[in-house]
Amino acid sequence: MTTQPSKQLETFENPIQTRDYRIHMEIPEFTCLCPKTGQPDFARLTLDYIPDKKCIELKSLKLYIWSYRNEGTFHEAVTNQILDDLVIAMKPRFIRLTSKFYVRGGIFTNVVAEHRKKGWHPQPPVFLESFDEQFNTRS
Repeated sequence: MTTQPSKQLETFENPIQTRDYRIHMEIPEFTCLCPKTGQPDFARLTLDYIPDKKCIELKSLKLYIWSYRNEGTFHEAVTNQILDDLVIAMKPRFIRLTSKFYVRGGIFTNVVAEHRKKGWHPQPPVFLESFDEQFNTRS
């Protein structure tokens, strides 16, 4: 049995719904096709989100990302479509998708798209003093 690409995103219940925490994912092998030339475009996607009630299931995300391999789409459009589909599936408190497309015609393209759940406000950051570097020997 072979695994096939799919546009269906699956989720699971967020195990810690009482706390804001960030989930960070890196997807280094995204591919789609240039809608003008049909040539492949390659990108590294970085996904950061703060879940609410649902988290994205990794295998379904992999198959979803894979589904773009043979689709012709502009960088801006595909980044926003992926973000929109993730928002529909998870309804996160916050989500940011960064697409860093590799050079094409001497130009690198980066697209950043974000969504915030209505009424959600991030907690203020906590800045802690850093400690001096520790060594396992004393002088």
